[in-house]
Amino acid sequence: MELPLLTDLYQFTMAYGYWRSGRHREAAEFELFFRDAPFSGGFTLFCGLEETLRFLRDFRFSRADLQYLASVLPPSVDRGFFDYLETVDASEVMLASFPEGSVVFPREPLMKVRGPLLVVQLLETTLLCLVNYASLVATNAARFRLAVGPEKKLLEMGLRRAQGPDGGLSASKYSFIGGFDCTSNVLAGRRFGIPVAGTVAHSYVASFSSMEEVQHQVLLPAGGQDSHVDFLSLSQSWLQKVCHLLRIPPGGTHLGELAAFVSYAIAFPLNFLVVVDTYSVMMSGIPNFCAVVLALRELGYEAVGVRLDSGDLAKQSVEIRKIFQLCAQKFEAPCFRTLSIAVSNNISEKSVKTLTQAENEINVIGVGTHLVTCPLQPSLGCVYKLVQVNDQPRMKISEDQEKSTIPGSKAVYRLYDCSARPLLDLMTLEDEPPPELGKEVKVYELGRSAETESVTPIRAEPLHRPYFQHGQVLQSLPTITDIRSYAQRSLTSLSPQQRQLDDPQPYRVAVSEKLHGLLSTLRRSSRHLQ
Repeated sequence: MELPLLTDLYQFTMAYGYWRSGRHREAAEFELFFRDAPFSGGFTLFCGLEETLRFLRDFRFSRADLQYLASVLPPSVDRGFFDYLETVDASEVMLASFPEGSVVFPREPLMKVRGPLLVVQLLETTLLCLVNYASLVATNAARFRLAVGPEKKLLEMGLRRAQGPDGGLSASKYSFIGGFDCTSNVLAGRRFGIPVAGTVAHSYVASFSSMEEVQHQVLLPAGGQDSHVDFLSLSQSWLQKVCHLLRIPPGGTHLGELAAFVSYAIAFPLNFLVVVDTYSVMMSGIPNFCAVVLALRELGYEAVGVRLDSGDLAKQSVEIRKIFQLCAQKFEAPCFRTLSIAVSNNISEKSVKTLTQAENEINVIGVGTHLVTCPLQPSLGCVYKLVQVNDQPRMKISEDQEKSTIPGSKAVYRLYDCSARPLLDLMTLEDEPPPELGKEVKVYELGRSAETESVTPIRAEPLHRPYFQHGQVLQSLPTITDIRSYAQRSLTSLSPQQRQLDDPQPYRVAVSEKLHGLLSTLRRSSRHLQ
């Protein structure tokens, strides 16, 4: 997309006000942050940096952009303003940021954006758009990962329910960073290198009604040296044996379903995974599936597994696993021991916790709507606030204290104790020296700013890194797989109590004594002016 105009009109009216008053070149700094962790949780995963850097690198207005702007701004706007905008780019902008995939917390600056006042003002809406949803859906995905644990695979399958194609692509990308293993979104796989996965839908199974509809009935054995085998007849033969083992009456399974499974197995003998609940799972889907698995095995192929999309998923998975074990033993077919059981069916964070806490034999969980639309909280609520102009701190002092800002250009450090666990995140003024290791540091915790305490850090990690300056990205960006790994490491650095999905222990964010003093001074000055 062409992003320079992907912003609110008032950014341009403010820009014109700066230009008209001769203030457009003044040095300014904004910060991007959020006030509360989403989903009533204890953490957020910061994402959207790569898109932000691409946006800054390409930021400039075309003549067509400016012609359109002239048509929507009041006719009193001086034409010289548009001539000036034609020269504007981000070559004087400096951006420092947390690394993408970092675990972050309320009120700390995720990004610091410094440059000419007019330019950094124009960036506001676009940067918020690029960071808000990316961080929200990555955090949502991380919560699903924490709910299911590290063993089960998670498949993102929300494209059809996403808020448009851009939302769908973003959801696939940031769900992967948040901890999902693969996506059903083919374009996301191509564009971002995310593993793609998919099976067969109920429509494919329901499209078959009889064995006569399997027009190509033969399959070449895996070795490829023998002649083609009548795979349909082979599967029917095995179905009789399976039904006898499971005590299902002859002819009791849905033959259209068997025809669908045979057809799909002939098409994908190395990737046979089908949905088994189009009709009756235990009386039709599973027997038909097992028959085709045994036919594939006879020709040297191994099936992948089944997918369930309805009913009591945990209970059914246990019952299915017992049947697989019975077939493995009865037919001397060890391939049944490694078959995967995948589930879907409008999985939410609540239902996935219930599902995984119950006895189950599930290997893969597919999540769509409740992942990509984030229904528990549809917006992260990041804001972009002015903190400094011409090296002078600026502060918004609101009647709602939560909406007050923290002034001045800041550095952020993560302080660690002797067990390598984070003690807290400390915001200092940028010109302050970093905390001294092994020595007490006086801090004021946000939310308890009237109280002071002392902490002794063993390690102090600077959290901001310079990423953009002089119109150039300053460092090579990690791959999406590296970002995903970094995000998981960031999360595991927190204590189990801080990672809890319900009623987590709050992570502490504090300010230094000097920054606290600046806050107090500006608040007193504001009260005096009133």
